[in-house]
Amino acid sequence: MEYMSAPQAAEKWGISERRVQILCSENRIPGVPKLGYMWLIPKDAEKPADARRKEQRK
Repeated sequence: MEYMSAPQAAEKWGISERRVQILCSENRIPGVPKLGYMWLIPKDAEKPADARRKEQRK
C-alpha cells in the first residue's frame, strides 16, 4: 500500500497540515498508522466529513 504524509494530504484536500494531524489522532481517517512523529495516510484515503459543521455544503 502506498502512503502520503500529512503535508501531502493537506495539499490534496485543501486543509491545513495541523487539521490533518488532528483527524489522524481522532481516528477519523481509516488505516492510518503513526511511524515515529509522522502519520502515514493511505494514498486512496478520502477526506472525512467535517464533524464541526451540522450541515455539509456541496
